[in-house]
Amino acid sequence: MNNLKRYIESITEFSEQNWSILSDCVSEMQFKKNEPLLKEGQICNSIYFISSGVCKSCYNMDGKEINTAFYFENDFATNIKSLRTSSKSEYNIKAHEKTKAVKIDKTRLLEAYKQSHQIESFGRKVLELITAKYEEHSDGFKLLTPKQRFDALVSQYPDFLQRISLTQTASYLGISRETLSRFRAIK
Repeated sequence: MNNLKRYIESITEFSEQNWSILSDCVSEMQFKKNEPLLKEGQICNSIYFISSGVCKSCYNMDGKEINTAFYFENDFATNIKSLRTSSKSEYNIKAHEKTKAVKIDKTRLLEAYKQSHQIESFGRKVLELITAKYEEHSDGFKLLTPKQRFDALVSQYPDFLQRISLTQTASYLGISRETLSRFRAIK
């Protein structure tokens, strides 16, 4: 819980009174490797703050798992579309390794917004951060070559390849494992 509090204080002004209100919206959870935080077909009612470990969002296509995002320490994980519209999630979010997370309950958070402008501001910033991360990944597919996507990933997230397997990374970058190996060899 302290990780979340420190993180909030790093992105916005936040009083002890607001932390007390927000504390009623959150609960700490632990997930084993491959345990789901959100399953495809479920309605997303939470935002998860990753305290330790790694989670990923993924879906299956023709029996092959396609990775669309990875969430490391101090990242927020959710399905914004499902969270906002109460529609069924089109993908899974699951622990990639043993993970500790703080679950923020949507219904309670919306009630907390009514009590505090700072909490509402925090919620807006979290959604902006999540949206920016999704957009960054999506833009990579529109604006960059596969090699440029790989170089950008390594540059922005130096630990990525130490924590995520080649197969999982290749899926995330939308390239074959062989192409990824070739990029790594010429780096």
